[in-house]
Amino acid sequence: MGFLVLGAGSVGRAVAYDLSRSPKVLHVRIMDSEAGKAEGVARDLASPKVSHGTLDVTDHDDVVGAMSGVDVVISCVPYRFNYDLAVAAVEAGTSFCDLGGNNDIVRKELILDKKARDAGITIIPDCGLAPGLVSILAADALERMDKLKELHFRVGGLPMNPRPPLDYMIVFSPAGLINEYREKTVVIRHGEVITVDSMDDLEEIEFPEPFGKLEAFNTSGGTSTLPQTFHGKVDVLDYKTIRYPGHCEKVKCMIELGLFDEAPIEIDGNPVVPRKVTETLFKDNLSYEDDDVVLLRAWAEGTLDGEDRTLTYTIIDHCDKEHGITAMQRMTAYPASIVAQVMAAGAIAERGAIPQELVVPTARFCEQLEQRGIKLAIVID
Repeated sequence: MGFLVLGAGSVGRAVAYDLSRSPKVLHVRIMDSEAGKAEGVARDLASPKVSHGTLDVTDHDDVVGAMSGVDVVISCVPYRFNYDLAVAAVEAGTSFCDLGGNNDIVRKELILDKKARDAGITIIPDCGLAPGLVSILAADALERMDKLKELHFRVGGLPMNPRPPLDYMIVFSPAGLINEYREKTVVIRHGEVITVDSMDDLEEIEFPEPFGKLEAFNTSGGTSTLPQTFHGKVDVLDYKTIRYPGHCEKVKCMIELGLFDEAPIEIDGNPVVPRKVTETLFKDNLSYEDDDVVLLRAWAEGTLDGEDRTLTYTIIDHCDKEHGITAMQRMTAYPASIVAQVMAAGAIAERGAIPQELVVPTARFCEQLEQRGIKLAIVID
């Protein structure tokens, strides 16, 4: 099996690392627009399977050429490029998956369904953590329970040693983080698909020590296609982000002060975009060195064998110090790598542009997580 990884950032590096460890993967090519960036990843991984190159993902013809001849392309570049990359994949006749993160882009990708089927390929967006892994857990819950009533997802990437004032460490793009905090989130309530405000519906959630009592609140993007897929199947479906206590109130204050606004304001005669200033300050002040952890709890309420039951999934995943891979990298990159390898192995027969909760084999996916040391605890009460 041969793969093309687009983007040599932190997640692209972790995807290439995971692919290179698989005995069934013969070749991994990682490409980036920055000269030397992909080369640095290839040199760091030091695997004969990994090659590198330079590619501008906005150059359609070059992208089609780079995609041709591989089994699956994995996009680890910012989500704004993913629709055009999916179009290029159709032209190249190469299956494609990405990390997603924006519902509007994903909707456009799914419109390519017929073209992808005609090209004999599969396009699967949103293959990271949330969106991503949580969607497959939703599909797993649907398989395990006789009838579902509610689906709830709580996910957060946190520093092990939080620092004030936000008790948070940047574990992915500051721009993406702000998007999650300010855009609307799509949920199911009383059986209907609706949008609600992010940063609302604050609740307490508890994990084993050393974490203890944490908080969770609405953020955008995590549900992706799940509300549409599960409309008519559940009465309630929601997604919230986990943080240390007090984080939500502080961020809401920043929002109310206009620090996430995109409209320029004039300062000393110069136009300044508050959001850009905040993104820069987040990157400069929240990018400290610390071990990170990803916490996940999802639960499904429904019936099994004629009784009301609750099915609970829990993951507590730590960074891999030996290989220099953060917990957020592991939990974002490894699910994408697993889905890509399942696609390349022919375990997904469907062709077209399809949400992963409809086609990814759940048992195989969960087994692959375990093989990577990601412990998924499943309890039915």
